Amino acid sequence: MITKELQRTHYCGDIDKEELVGKRLVINGWVQNYRDHGDLTFLDIRDRTGIIQLVFDPKTNPDAHLIAKKARSEDVISATGVVLLRTAENINPKIPTGKHEVKIDTIEILNKSKTPPFQMDQTEISEEVRLKYRFLDFRRPEMYQNLLMRHKITHTARNFLHQNGFLEVETPILNKSTPEGARDFLVPSRLSPGKFYALPQSPQIFKQLLMVGGIEKYYQIAKCFRDEDLRADRQLEFTQIDIEMSFITEDDIISLMEQMMAQVLEENYRIKIKLPIRRMTHQEAMEKYAIDRPDLRFGMEIVDVTSVVKESEFTVFKSVAQSGGMIKCLPVPEGSRLSRKDMDDLIAFVGKYGSKGMAWMRVKDGKLESNIVKYFSDAIQKELIEKTGAKEDYALLFVGDVKKKVVYDSLANLRLHLGEKFGLRDKSKFEFVWIVDFPLFEWNEEENRYDSVHHPFTAPKMEDINLLEKDPGKVRSDAYDLVLNGIELGGGSIRIHNPDVQKKIFNLLNISDEDAKIKFGFLLEALSYGAPPHGGLAFGLDRMVMEFQGLSNIRDVIAFPKTQKGQDIMSDTPSEVTQKQLEELNVKIAENRANK
Repeated sequence: MITKELQRTHYCGDIDKEELVGKRLVINGWVQNYRDHGDLTFLDIRDRTGIIQLVFDPKTNPDAHLIAKKARSEDVISATGVVLLRTAENINPKIPTGKHEVKIDTIEILNKSKTPPFQMDQTEISEEVRLKYRFLDFRRPEMYQNLLMRHKITHTARNFLHQNGFLEVETPILNKSTPEGARDFLVPSRLSPGKFYALPQSPQIFKQLLMVGGIEKYYQIAKCFRDEDLRADRQLEFTQIDIEMSFITEDDIISLMEQMMAQVLEENYRIKIKLPIRRMTHQEAMEKYAIDRPDLRFGMEIVDVTSVVKESEFTVFKSVAQSGGMIKCLPVPEGSRLSRKDMDDLIAFVGKYGSKGMAWMRVKDGKLESNIVKYFSDAIQKELIEKTGAKEDYALLFVGDVKKKVVYDSLANLRLHLGEKFGLRDKSKFEFVWIVDFPLFEWNEEENRYDSVHHPFTAPKMEDINLLEKDPGKVRSDAYDLVLNGIELGGGSIRIHNPDVQKKIFNLLNISDEDAKIKFGFLLEALSYGAPPHGGLAFGLDRMVMEFQGLSNIRDVIAFPKTQKGQDIMSDTPSEVTQKQLEELNVKIAENRANK
């Protein structure tokens, strides 16, 4: 326990004001550094606000001086003393409190620390060590700042939504398993043997039910769970700023949400973004950038050249074009910076995305140069230069395939790779864009059926409803994503509120009436009781903080994250449970799993 006399009066980082000089105060915190100069001992004390230097003079209190000599890194102390100004030669410009120090007359070590596995001012620490000792990692200023900014961003969003009439409503964590694009985390029920709950991938169905119930404006800082492969910007459990509204249009939602985003950035980062944020159709994004979340901090737009090169004598291109495939070109300024070895490396690079190769040419003296230009007439070469907008010293990089996805994936990643290589992705820029008019469906070649691009409750555009029976692949949706610097911060859609339209969508997705009733029966029932037009979206809070903080790893903005193998190495999770627990849940582990 800490007594009233030992309890802080000021935080360390706040001892930077002239009016505190000569004042007596109490400091609580952790020992960052200690320096024994014989006649004087110095301790740098840290709390979450910063660092202050404490001075111990045996002439002031010999007992306190002796205690200070015993203090070591990460010991927890309470100290009382008087604030002094440092002499000019002793000012430390590296810290905000560098002009001040506290001359201590009493000190108590509240708790000793073992030697920590790393110092809190250390910069190079392996992530494995940081995650294992996460409780120490929080003491590092960088990690604390990330969590502080996460708090501030959430606070701003909450205030904005409250001021605009939204209600914060919690939805269930123990949920029903529904197909939403990823594997569910299942929880066996003890009270209903052989049955399972699912952890929610999103609150989607429940927030629609809130709209049916007349809540009209809902939000939630929602915990979500998806059992999927992990990467630097993805976690098994993540947090969404989840939002839904009734009696609104797509424009209403986009306008309000970009105002919220602008307020978040201005309040917390003093960054002003120009509103309205530009919009780009999904088709335009795919045509120009081969991806539905384009990084607009630099140019290098991709150009379809199928119609130009199909008349060439280059067998590879002719074969692709005649088979109904596509050939696209990435024009690269300063192409001379790409050596022959670079070109070979780029061919290997696009191979990772399924491409069988990459052709290339360079613009030299107004003409094209490469080992394949002989297969292209002067007229075709001239048309290529004109269509791609290539200038002197440009390199033209070509990828073609009968599978459009291979071309898109190869060139989208190639563009980003070269943008990084040439230093075009300015980390200080904030380039937002709304991607709109997504296709409602995508064709699943493996299962020979349509899948929802977003989810099965996304509304088709009114003008495209007649295409649901004629040509489902051409139906656009009232869906929208907000993208920042090539990262999707969040997205949503107008929802289907008409039961008949919802049934048509289920049929196209091969969801039978029986399956729909089993999986979504309560939602379909609700839609039959006067459901209002409604829509919303969800922002990925973790990803948003990561981007705003200029980080590349989502684990740096989550207090207790999982590794890429889905493990918490601090708490040793996941872990085995007792046989008794398994029996209570009527769960049996297969022998081949148990022996692994």
